[in-house]
Amino acid sequence: MSVVSQRKRIWGWYFFDWASQPYNTLLLTFTFGPYFASTLSANLIAEGMAEGAARAQAQAYWGWGLAAAGIFIALLAPILGAIADNSGRKLPWIWLFSLMYFIGSAALWWTAPQDFSILWALLFFGIGLIGMEFATIFTNSYLPELDSDPAELGRISGSGWAFGYVGGLVALMIMLILFQATDSGKTLVGLRPLFGLDPTTKADTRIVGPLAAVWYAVFMIPFFLYIRDVPKPGVPRVLIGKSINDLLATLKNLPHHPSLMAYLGSSMFYRDALNGMYGFGGVYAVGVLGWSITQVGIFGILTLISGAFFCWIAGRVDRRTGPMPVIVFCVIALALVALLIVMITPTSILGIPLSEGSSMPDITFFIAGAVIGAAGGALQASSRNMMTRQANPERMTEAFGLYALSGKATSFLAPALIALTSQITGSQRLGITPVVGLFIIGLVLLIWVKPKGDFSK
Repeated sequence: MSVVSQRKRIWGWYFFDWASQPYNTLLLTFTFGPYFASTLSANLIAEGMAEGAARAQAQAYWGWGLAAAGIFIALLAPILGAIADNSGRKLPWIWLFSLMYFIGSAALWWTAPQDFSILWALLFFGIGLIGMEFATIFTNSYLPELDSDPAELGRISGSGWAFGYVGGLVALMIMLILFQATDSGKTLVGLRPLFGLDPTTKADTRIVGPLAAVWYAVFMIPFFLYIRDVPKPGVPRVLIGKSINDLLATLKNLPHHPSLMAYLGSSMFYRDALNGMYGFGGVYAVGVLGWSITQVGIFGILTLISGAFFCWIAGRVDRRTGPMPVIVFCVIALALVALLIVMITPTSILGIPLSEGSSMPDITFFIAGAVIGAAGGALQASSRNMMTRQANPERMTEAFGLYALSGKATSFLAPALIALTSQITGSQRLGITPVVGLFIIGLVLLIWVKPKGDFSK
Protein backbone atom coordinates (compact mmCIF):
# COMPACT_ATOMS: atom_id res chain seq x y z
CA MET A 1 0.00 0.00 0.00
CA SER A 2 1.44 3.39 -1.01
CA VAL A 3 2.30 5.88 1.71
CA VAL A 4 0.04 8.94 1.79
CA SER A 5 1.64 12.21 2.87
CA GLN A 6 0.26 14.15 5.81
CA ARG A 7 -0.74 17.02 3.52
CA LYS A 8 -2.78 14.70 1.31
CA ARG A 9 -4.44 13.07 4.33
CA ILE A 10 -5.47 16.47 5.69
CA TRP A 11 -6.84 17.59 2.32
CA GLY A 12 -8.60 14.27 1.84
CA TRP A 13 -10.23 14.77 5.23
CA TYR A 14 -11.20 18.34 4.30
CA PHE A 15 -13.05 17.04 1.25
CA PHE A 16 -15.61 15.22 3.38
CA ASP A 17 -16.75 18.59 4.70
CA TRP A 18 -16.83 19.95 1.13
CA ALA A 19 -18.75 16.93 -0.18
CA SER A 20 -21.28 16.61 2.65
CA GLN A 21 -22.02 20.28 3.36
CA PRO A 22 -24.74 20.56 0.64
CA TYR A 23 -26.97 18.25 2.69
CA ASN A 24 -27.06 20.90 5.39
CA THR A 25 -26.97 23.84 3.00
CA LEU A 26 -29.22 22.82 0.12
CA LEU A 27 -31.49 20.23 1.69
CA LEU A 28 -31.88 20.97 5.40
CA THR A 29 -31.78 24.76 5.50
CA PHE A 30 -31.99 26.79 2.31
CA THR A 31 -33.85 24.83 -0.38
CA PHE A 32 -35.59 21.55 0.38
CA GLY A 33 -36.67 22.42 3.93
CA PRO A 34 -38.41 25.64 2.77
CA TYR A 35 -39.80 23.75 -0.26
CA PHE A 36 -41.29 21.09 2.02
CA ALA A 37 -42.88 23.73 4.23
CA SER A 38 -44.26 25.88 1.41
CA THR A 39 -45.60 22.88 -0.55
CA LEU A 40 -47.27 21.27 2.46
CA SER A 41 -48.76 24.53 3.75
CA ALA A 42 -50.16 25.30 0.27
CA ASN A 43 -51.80 21.86 0.18
CA LEU A 44 -53.26 22.34 3.66
CA ILE A 45 -54.61 25.78 2.75
CA ALA A 46 -56.18 24.27 -0.38
CA GLU A 47 -57.91 21.75 1.90
CA GLY A 48 -59.47 24.59 3.90
CA MET A 49 -57.01 25.19 6.76
CA ALA A 50 -56.34 28.81 7.77
CA GLU A 51 -53.05 30.17 6.41
CA GLY A 52 -51.34 30.77 9.78
CA ALA A 53 -52.36 27.37 11.12
CA ALA A 54 -51.24 25.68 7.89
CA ARG A 55 -47.78 27.21 8.07
CA ALA A 56 -47.42 26.24 11.74
CA GLN A 57 -48.62 22.71 10.95
CA ALA A 58 -46.10 22.38 8.09
CA GLN A 59 -43.32 23.49 10.45
CA ALA A 60 -44.55 20.94 12.98
CA TYR A 61 -44.43 18.06 10.46
CA TRP A 62 -40.88 19.05 9.50
CA GLY A 63 -39.96 19.09 13.18
CA TRP A 64 -41.38 15.64 13.88
CA GLY A 65 -39.52 14.24 10.85
CA LEU A 66 -36.19 15.62 12.05
CA ALA A 67 -36.93 14.36 15.55
CA ALA A 68 -37.54 10.80 14.31
CA ALA A 69 -34.25 10.74 12.39
CA GLY A 70 -32.47 12.13 15.45
CA ILE A 71 -33.75 9.35 17.70
CA PHE A 72 -32.53 6.69 15.26
CA ILE A 73 -29.07 8.29 15.07
CA ALA A 74 -28.85 8.61 18.85
CA LEU A 75 -29.58 4.92 19.39
CA LEU A 76 -26.98 3.54 16.97
CA ALA A 77 -24.18 6.14 16.88
CA PRO A 78 -22.18 5.09 19.97
CA ILE A 79 -22.52 1.36 19.21
CA LEU A 80 -21.16 1.83 15.69
CA GLY A 81 -18.33 3.96 17.07
CA ALA A 82 -17.38 1.23 19.54
CA ILE A 83 -17.39 -1.40 16.77
CA ALA A 84 -15.09 0.77 14.63
CA ASP A 85 -12.68 1.32 17.54
CA ASN A 86 -12.48 -2.39 18.32
CA SER A 87 -11.85 -3.41 14.70
CA GLY A 88 -9.89 -0.35 13.54
CA ARG A 89 -12.07 -0.26 10.43
CA LYS A 90 -13.94 2.97 9.70
CA LEU A 91 -13.89 3.25 5.91
CA PRO A 92 -16.37 0.38 5.25
CA TRP A 93 -18.90 2.18 7.44
CA ILE A 94 -18.29 5.45 5.63
CA TRP A 95 -18.93 3.70 2.30
CA LEU A 96 -22.23 2.32 3.65
CA PHE A 97 -23.46 5.63 5.00
CA SER A 98 -22.30 7.45 1.88
CA LEU A 99 -24.61 5.16 -0.09
CA MET A 100 -27.50 6.13 2.22
CA TYR A 101 -26.64 9.81 1.70
CA PHE A 102 -26.70 9.35 -2.08
CA ILE A 103 -29.95 7.36 -2.19
CA GLY A 104 -31.82 9.57 0.28
CA SER A 105 -30.92 12.84 -1.35
CA ALA A 106 -31.38 11.63 -4.94
CA ALA A 107 -34.86 10.28 -4.10
CA LEU A 108 -36.08 13.77 -3.14
CA TRP A 109 -36.66 14.30 -6.86
CA TRP A 110 -39.90 12.32 -6.39
CA THR A 111 -41.59 14.92 -4.17
CA ALA A 112 -43.58 16.86 -6.76
CA PRO A 113 -46.37 19.05 -5.31
CA GLN A 114 -49.01 17.41 -7.50
CA ASP A 115 -48.74 14.10 -5.63
CA PHE A 116 -46.82 15.28 -2.58
CA SER A 117 -46.50 12.70 0.19
CA ILE A 118 -45.45 13.85 3.65
CA LEU A 119 -44.37 10.31 4.55
CA TRP A 120 -42.20 9.69 1.51
CA ALA A 121 -40.63 13.16 1.58
CA LEU A 122 -39.63 12.79 5.23
CA LEU A 123 -38.52 9.17 4.73
CA PHE A 124 -36.24 10.02 1.80
CA PHE A 125 -34.85 13.04 3.63
CA GLY A 126 -34.35 11.00 6.81
CA ILE A 127 -32.40 8.24 5.03
CA GLY A 128 -29.99 10.79 3.58
CA LEU A 129 -29.71 12.69 6.86
CA ILE A 130 -28.93 9.51 8.81
CA GLY A 131 -26.28 8.59 6.24
CA MET A 132 -24.69 12.02 6.45
CA GLU A 133 -24.67 12.11 10.26
CA PHE A 134 -23.25 8.60 10.65
CA ALA A 135 -20.55 9.25 8.05
CA THR A 136 -19.64 12.42 9.97
CA ILE A 137 -19.09 10.45 13.18
CA PHE A 138 -16.45 8.28 11.56
CA THR A 139 -14.72 11.07 9.62
CA ASN A 140 -14.55 13.27 12.74
CA SER A 141 -12.73 10.48 14.58
CA TYR A 142 -9.82 10.76 12.12
CA LEU A 143 -9.07 14.31 13.33
CA PRO A 144 -6.55 13.36 16.09
CA GLU A 145 -4.61 11.27 13.52
CA LEU A 146 -4.00 14.23 11.22
CA ASP A 147 -1.35 15.96 13.34
CA SER A 148 0.73 14.85 16.31
CA ASP A 149 0.54 18.36 17.82
CA PRO A 150 -2.82 18.76 19.61
CA ALA A 151 -2.54 22.55 19.32
CA GLU A 152 -2.79 22.26 15.53
CA LEU A 153 -6.07 20.34 15.59
CA GLY A 154 -8.12 23.48 16.19
CA ARG A 155 -6.67 25.09 13.08
CA ILE A 156 -7.24 21.93 11.03
CA SER A 157 -10.82 21.57 12.26
CA GLY A 158 -11.60 25.23 11.60
CA SER A 159 -10.05 25.15 8.14
CA GLY A 160 -11.97 21.98 7.29
CA TRP A 161 -15.24 23.51 8.37
CA ALA A 162 -14.46 26.69 6.41
CA PHE A 163 -13.64 24.58 3.34
CA GLY A 164 -16.96 22.80 3.76
CA TYR A 165 -18.80 26.12 3.93
CA VAL A 166 -17.14 27.19 0.68
CA GLY A 167 -18.32 23.92 -0.87
CA GLY A 168 -21.85 24.58 0.34
CA LEU A 169 -21.64 28.12 -1.05
CA VAL A 170 -20.52 26.93 -4.50
CA ALA A 171 -23.25 24.28 -4.59
CA LEU A 172 -25.89 26.82 -3.56
CA MET A 173 -24.72 29.30 -6.21
CA ILE A 174 -24.89 26.57 -8.86
CA MET A 175 -28.44 25.84 -7.72
CA LEU A 176 -29.50 29.48 -7.93
CA ILE A 177 -27.69 30.30 -11.18
CA LEU A 178 -28.49 27.18 -13.20
CA PHE A 179 -31.64 25.61 -11.76
CA GLN A 180 -33.84 27.56 -9.33
CA ALA A 181 -36.40 29.71 -11.16
CA THR A 182 -37.64 33.03 -9.81
CA ASP A 183 -41.17 34.36 -10.33
CA SER A 184 -40.15 35.31 -13.88
CA GLY A 185 -39.56 31.64 -14.73
CA LYS A 186 -35.83 32.27 -15.11
CA THR A 187 -32.94 31.83 -12.71
CA LEU A 188 -31.28 34.53 -10.65
CA VAL A 189 -29.07 35.55 -13.61
CA GLY A 190 -31.82 35.39 -16.23
CA LEU A 191 -31.23 31.86 -17.57
CA ARG A 192 -33.89 29.25 -18.13
CA PRO A 193 -33.51 26.32 -15.70
CA LEU A 194 -30.99 23.80 -17.00
CA PHE A 195 -32.29 20.65 -18.73
CA GLY A 196 -35.63 22.39 -19.41
CA LEU A 197 -36.80 21.83 -15.82
CA ASP A 198 -40.40 22.99 -15.46
CA PRO A 199 -41.04 25.46 -12.60
CA THR A 200 -44.77 24.63 -12.61
CA THR A 201 -43.96 21.12 -11.33
CA LYS A 202 -41.22 22.52 -9.06
CA ALA A 203 -38.70 20.42 -10.97
CA ASP A 204 -36.36 23.39 -10.77
CA THR A 205 -36.44 23.06 -6.95
CA ARG A 206 -36.65 19.26 -6.65
CA ILE A 207 -33.44 18.89 -8.65
CA VAL A 208 -31.67 19.96 -5.45
CA GLY A 209 -31.79 16.33 -4.23
CA PRO A 210 -30.02 14.76 -7.23
CA LEU A 211 -27.61 17.71 -7.31
CA ALA A 212 -26.56 17.08 -3.69
CA ALA A 213 -26.20 13.36 -4.40
CA VAL A 214 -23.97 13.81 -7.45
CA TRP A 215 -21.94 16.50 -5.67
CA TYR A 216 -21.26 14.13 -2.78
CA ALA A 217 -20.31 11.21 -5.03
CA VAL A 218 -17.80 13.29 -7.00
CA PHE A 219 -16.13 15.14 -4.14
CA MET A 220 -15.78 12.16 -1.83
CA ILE A 221 -13.20 10.73 -4.24
CA PRO A 222 -10.22 12.57 -2.62
CA PHE A 223 -11.35 11.39 0.81
CA PHE A 224 -11.40 7.73 -0.21
CA LEU A 225 -8.09 8.12 -2.09
CA TYR A 226 -6.12 9.65 0.78
CA ILE A 227 -7.67 8.41 4.03
CA ARG A 228 -6.45 5.05 5.30
CA ASP A 229 -7.54 2.73 8.09
CA VAL A 230 -5.13 0.84 10.32
CA PRO A 231 -7.05 -2.38 11.07
CA LYS A 232 -6.08 -4.25 14.21
CA PRO A 233 -4.40 -7.55 13.25
CA GLY A 234 -6.23 -10.70 14.17
CA VAL A 235 -9.42 -8.83 15.06
CA PRO A 236 -12.71 -9.82 13.37
CA ARG A 237 -14.38 -7.23 11.18
CA VAL A 238 -17.37 -6.82 13.48
CA LEU A 239 -17.42 -7.33 17.25
CA ILE A 240 -20.96 -6.43 18.18
CA GLY A 241 -21.15 -8.10 21.60
CA LYS A 242 -17.76 -6.88 22.77
CA SER A 243 -18.41 -3.41 21.38
CA ILE A 244 -21.70 -3.09 23.25
CA ASN A 245 -20.02 -4.26 26.46
CA ASP A 246 -17.18 -1.76 25.97
CA LEU A 247 -19.70 1.00 25.33
CA LEU A 248 -21.62 0.13 28.49
CA ALA A 249 -18.37 0.18 30.44
CA THR A 250 -17.55 3.61 29.02
CA LEU A 251 -21.00 4.91 30.00
CA LYS A 252 -20.63 3.51 33.52
CA ASN A 253 -17.25 5.24 33.85
CA LEU A 254 -18.54 8.63 32.71
CA PRO A 255 -19.12 9.85 36.31
CA HIS A 256 -15.39 9.28 36.91
CA HIS A 257 -14.67 11.75 34.10
CA PRO A 258 -16.78 14.77 35.09
CA SER A 259 -15.33 17.12 32.49
CA LEU A 260 -16.19 14.73 29.65
CA MET A 261 -19.66 14.15 31.07
CA ALA A 262 -20.29 17.89 31.48
CA TYR A 263 -19.05 18.57 27.96
CA LEU A 264 -21.26 15.90 26.44
CA GLY A 265 -24.21 17.39 28.34
CA SER A 266 -23.37 20.96 27.37
CA SER A 267 -22.82 20.21 23.69
CA MET A 268 -25.99 18.11 23.71
CA PHE A 269 -28.05 21.22 24.39
CA TYR A 270 -26.22 23.93 22.46
CA ARG A 271 -25.74 21.76 19.33
CA ASP A 272 -29.38 20.76 19.50
CA ALA A 273 -30.34 24.43 19.61
CA LEU A 274 -28.03 25.22 16.69
CA ASN A 275 -29.45 22.36 14.64
CA GLY A 276 -32.89 23.73 15.40
CA MET A 277 -31.86 27.09 13.95
CA TYR A 278 -30.38 25.41 10.87
CA GLY A 279 -33.35 23.12 10.40
CA PHE A 280 -35.96 25.86 10.66
CA GLY A 281 -34.18 29.03 9.43
CA GLY A 282 -35.37 28.76 5.85
CA VAL A 283 -38.76 27.39 6.89
CA TYR A 284 -39.16 30.38 9.23
CA ALA A 285 -38.22 32.91 6.53
CA VAL A 286 -40.74 31.44 4.10
CA GLY A 287 -43.56 31.21 6.62
CA VAL A 288 -43.08 34.36 8.73
CA LEU A 289 -41.51 36.84 6.30
CA GLY A 290 -43.05 35.41 3.14
CA TRP A 291 -39.72 34.88 1.35
CA SER A 292 -39.39 32.95 -1.91
CA ILE A 293 -37.00 30.00 -2.27
CA THR A 294 -34.68 32.30 -4.25
CA GLN A 295 -34.61 34.85 -1.43
CA VAL A 296 -33.81 32.08 1.02
CA GLY A 297 -31.00 31.02 -1.32
CA ILE A 298 -29.50 34.53 -1.32
CA PHE A 299 -29.80 34.49 2.47
CA GLY A 300 -27.89 31.20 2.38
CA ILE A 301 -25.09 32.69 0.27
CA LEU A 302 -24.56 35.46 2.83
CA THR A 303 -24.65 32.96 5.69
CA LEU A 304 -22.11 30.66 4.05
CA ILE A 305 -19.69 33.47 3.15
CA SER A 306 -19.82 34.66 6.73
CA GLY A 307 -19.46 31.11 8.02
CA ALA A 308 -16.45 30.24 5.84
CA PHE A 309 -14.57 33.40 6.78
CA PHE A 310 -15.20 33.17 10.51
CA CYS A 311 -14.52 29.41 10.65
CA TRP A 312 -11.09 30.13 9.24
CA ILE A 313 -10.55 32.96 11.77
CA ALA A 314 -11.89 30.88 14.67
CA GLY A 315 -9.52 28.04 13.78
CA ARG A 316 -6.59 30.40 14.28
CA VAL A 317 -8.05 31.72 17.53
CA ASP A 318 -8.59 28.13 18.67
CA ARG A 319 -4.92 27.35 18.00
CA ARG A 320 -3.87 30.27 20.24
CA THR A 321 -6.42 30.04 23.05
CA GLY A 322 -7.88 26.56 22.82
CA PRO A 323 -11.50 25.82 21.89
CA MET A 324 -13.21 26.90 25.13
CA PRO A 325 -13.23 30.71 24.59
CA VAL A 326 -14.49 30.22 21.03
CA ILE A 327 -17.32 27.95 22.19
CA VAL A 328 -18.46 30.30 24.98
CA PHE A 329 -18.45 33.37 22.72
CA CYS A 330 -20.37 31.58 19.95
CA VAL A 331 -23.04 30.14 22.26
CA ILE A 332 -23.73 33.59 23.73
CA ALA A 333 -23.90 35.16 20.26
CA LEU A 334 -26.29 32.48 18.99
CA ALA A 335 -28.59 32.76 22.03
CA LEU A 336 -28.89 36.51 21.46
CA VAL A 337 -29.54 36.19 17.74
CA ALA A 338 -32.17 33.50 18.37
CA LEU A 339 -33.95 35.89 20.71
CA LEU A 340 -33.74 38.60 18.04
CA ILE A 341 -35.23 36.33 15.36
CA VAL A 342 -38.26 35.55 17.52
CA MET A 343 -38.91 39.28 17.77
CA ILE A 344 -38.86 39.94 14.02
CA THR A 345 -42.23 40.19 12.27
CA PRO A 346 -43.15 41.71 8.89
CA THR A 347 -44.37 44.85 10.73
CA SER A 348 -42.05 45.16 13.76
CA ILE A 349 -38.60 44.48 15.21
CA LEU A 350 -38.08 44.01 18.97
CA GLY A 351 -41.66 45.20 19.44
CA ILE A 352 -41.00 48.50 17.62
CA PRO A 353 -43.68 49.11 14.94
CA LEU A 354 -42.50 49.73 11.39
CA SER A 355 -44.13 51.44 8.44
CA GLU A 356 -46.06 49.35 5.93
CA GLY A 357 -43.73 47.60 3.48
CA SER A 358 -40.57 48.39 5.46
CA SER A 359 -37.49 46.44 4.35
CA MET A 360 -36.03 46.45 7.89
CA PRO A 361 -37.38 42.99 8.87
CA ASP A 362 -35.69 41.44 5.82
CA ILE A 363 -32.44 43.35 6.41
CA THR A 364 -32.41 42.37 10.08
CA PHE A 365 -32.99 38.72 9.21
CA PHE A 366 -30.10 38.85 6.72
CA ILE A 367 -27.84 40.23 9.48
CA ALA A 368 -29.04 37.49 11.83
CA GLY A 369 -28.20 34.92 9.15
CA ALA A 370 -24.66 36.25 8.86
CA VAL A 371 -24.21 35.90 12.63
CA ILE A 372 -25.66 32.38 12.59
CA GLY A 373 -23.27 31.37 9.80
CA ALA A 374 -20.26 32.89 11.55
CA ALA A 375 -20.95 31.70 15.10
CA GLY A 376 -22.54 28.39 14.09
CA GLY A 377 -19.66 27.24 11.92
CA ALA A 378 -17.01 28.34 14.40
CA LEU A 379 -18.92 26.63 17.22
CA GLN A 380 -19.07 23.30 15.42
CA ALA A 381 -15.42 23.39 14.37
CA SER A 382 -14.16 24.20 17.88
CA SER A 383 -16.61 21.73 19.43
CA ARG A 384 -15.21 18.75 17.54
CA ASN A 385 -11.69 19.89 18.49
CA MET A 386 -12.80 20.14 22.13
CA MET A 387 -14.02 16.54 21.85
CA THR A 388 -10.49 15.39 20.97
CA ARG A 389 -9.33 16.97 24.26
CA GLN A 390 -12.09 15.44 26.35
CA ALA A 391 -11.96 11.90 24.94
CA ASN A 392 -9.84 8.89 25.80
CA PRO A 393 -7.26 8.81 22.95
CA GLU A 394 -7.58 5.02 22.74
CA ARG A 395 -11.35 5.14 22.17
CA MET A 396 -11.68 8.12 19.83
CA THR A 397 -14.32 6.77 17.42
CA GLU A 398 -16.43 5.54 20.32
CA ALA A 399 -16.01 8.99 21.88
CA PHE A 400 -17.27 10.64 18.71
CA GLY A 401 -20.10 8.13 18.78
CA LEU A 402 -20.90 9.41 22.27
CA TYR A 403 -20.47 12.93 20.92
CA ALA A 404 -23.03 12.10 18.24
CA LEU A 405 -25.21 10.51 20.92
CA SER A 406 -25.04 13.69 22.98
CA GLY A 407 -25.85 15.67 19.86
CA LYS A 408 -28.68 13.33 18.92
CA ALA A 409 -29.92 11.99 22.26
CA THR A 410 -31.98 15.15 22.46
CA SER A 411 -31.73 16.06 18.77
CA PHE A 412 -35.43 15.34 18.67
CA LEU A 413 -35.85 17.87 21.48
CA ALA A 414 -35.41 21.14 19.54
CA PRO A 415 -37.51 19.99 16.55
CA ALA A 416 -40.10 18.45 18.89
CA LEU A 417 -40.27 21.56 21.10
CA ILE A 418 -40.51 23.77 18.03
CA ALA A 419 -43.19 21.52 16.56
CA LEU A 420 -45.12 21.39 19.84
CA THR A 421 -44.82 25.14 20.48
CA SER A 422 -45.88 25.87 16.91
CA GLN A 423 -48.97 23.68 17.31
CA ILE A 424 -49.91 25.02 20.76
CA THR A 425 -49.47 28.70 19.89
CA GLY A 426 -50.56 28.40 16.27
CA SER A 427 -47.63 30.72 15.56
CA GLN A 428 -44.61 29.79 13.47
CA ARG A 429 -42.70 32.74 14.95
CA LEU A 430 -43.24 31.78 18.60
CA GLY A 431 -42.46 28.18 17.75
CA ILE A 432 -38.75 29.04 17.55
CA THR A 433 -38.50 30.27 21.18
CA PRO A 434 -37.32 26.95 22.75
CA VAL A 435 -33.88 27.23 21.14
CA VAL A 436 -33.04 30.22 23.36
CA GLY A 437 -33.46 28.12 26.51
CA LEU A 438 -31.40 25.26 25.05
CA PHE A 439 -28.48 27.60 24.35
CA ILE A 440 -28.62 28.91 27.93
CA ILE A 441 -28.59 25.39 29.42
CA GLY A 442 -25.59 24.47 27.27
CA LEU A 443 -23.74 27.60 28.36
CA VAL A 444 -24.32 26.90 32.07
CA LEU A 445 -23.02 23.31 31.79
CA LEU A 446 -19.73 24.57 30.34
CA ILE A 447 -18.82 25.75 33.85
CA TRP A 448 -17.84 22.16 34.76
CA VAL A 449 -15.79 21.49 31.61
CA LYS A 450 -11.98 21.47 31.91
CA PRO A 451 -10.40 23.07 28.83
CA LYS A 452 -7.91 20.17 28.50
CA GLY A 453 -10.23 17.41 29.70
CA ASP A 454 -9.90 14.59 32.23
CA PHE A 455 -7.45 12.49 30.19
CA SER A 456 -4.75 15.16 29.74
CA LYS A 457 -1.38 14.36 31.29
